[in-house]
Amino acid sequence: MAFSEGHRSVRSTKANALSDQPNPAPEPTVEAAGLPPADAPQAVQDVVTHISRSRGLPQWLQLHNCSIAFTSYQTGQLFLVGVLQNGALSVHQRNFVRAMGLIGDGQRLLLAGLAQIWRFENVLGPNEVANEHFDRLYVPRRGQTVSDLDVHEMGIDAAGQLIFVNTKYSCLATDSIVHSFKPVWRPAFISRLAPEDRCHLNGMCMENGQPRYVTAVSTSDIVDGWRDRRRDGGVVIDVTTDAIIADGLSMPHSPRIHDGALWVLDSGNGYLTRIDRDTGARERVTFCPGFMRGLSFHDGHAFIGLSLARRDGVFSGLQLQEELDKRGAQAWCGVQIVNPRNGDIVEWLRLDGGVRELFDVAVLPGVRCPMALPTFGPDLASFITIEAPDQPLDRRLPSGSD
Repeated sequence: MAFSEGHRSVRSTKANALSDQPNPAPEPTVEAAGLPPADAPQAVQDVVTHISRSRGLPQWLQLHNCSIAFTSYQTGQLFLVGVLQNGALSVHQRNFVRAMGLIGDGQRLLLAGLAQIWRFENVLGPNEVANEHFDRLYVPRRGQTVSDLDVHEMGIDAAGQLIFVNTKYSCLATDSIVHSFKPVWRPAFISRLAPEDRCHLNGMCMENGQPRYVTAVSTSDIVDGWRDRRRDGGVVIDVTTDAIIADGLSMPHSPRIHDGALWVLDSGNGYLTRIDRDTGARERVTFCPGFMRGLSFHDGHAFIGLSLARRDGVFSGLQLQEELDKRGAQAWCGVQIVNPRNGDIVEWLRLDGGVRELFDVAVLPGVRCPMALPTFGPDLASFITIEAPDQPLDRRLPSGSD
């Protein structure tokens, strides 16, 4: 199978600027645009991004049998990072207007865009490859139009139903056959559904097939009220009891349950934080040099998305910038892999240039080198696969049978 890939390989050779020495210089350009956005027909401005990475990242991904997917709403892109058969790092990219929440595995990806939630399915069998390199080819099979709800994180419940954070309406919701969404829960401090982003509800984790914890930037119940409480108004809420189990956080994101504990990104302070689910006691595990959004766990490690901490707008006035200044550091945009047992950063991928902000990070277990097709255009229009029939088509039912 051959396609125009929207892909650039980041190769660990002397022919490019990705050095295998410590602290490599940023690598020569990976052009992270040039394709039309996947969920809107208008053209987008070309974005040039320089990518560097830790020397051992390709080997680490191979050792732990996984690849990485992450989104940038700022540039509207989905990135798929894996390893080519020759051991070089592969960075595959597709464009999606306002790419946000992302969940996935070896067979399926779900991606929230500006007005749709896209479902992609892998069409390759166990021994098939696309373009001589890719062991997963994710093809868009469904686009659910929900309109602009500012969809953040997503999950799948025990019945297989999509649950998503509807940030505009300050609630959790599911999709509807007829309507834009169907609300399933809202925080107790939100008095009514309104398109006002009152508390900036943003993160969600599932447990036993049900939403368990969510994060919000504040407990405000007025339009856009969360912006005045960015520094210390953040909370983690237990969906099953409506109880606030942690407060005083700064713009928290991405709650996750791992190894018996609750983990959260205390993004405005810059710390990956562990919370004891019984006592509420908190432990700052490690500082990450950027505004954190997107957290996944795999094989005992945390994958964290980082964005540049702007000195104005939403990110201004946060403790994060003070922590960076104290360390004599600049903010990153990229993904860091953390050992949560000791807080060590074991591997990393850094983006410099056009891409400045990421939103979500997903680990794809058992995937070596993924790619995806766009949601429209000649590649998709000419790519046809056929599911095997239940029985040979030349087999006829007996005469007179129902």
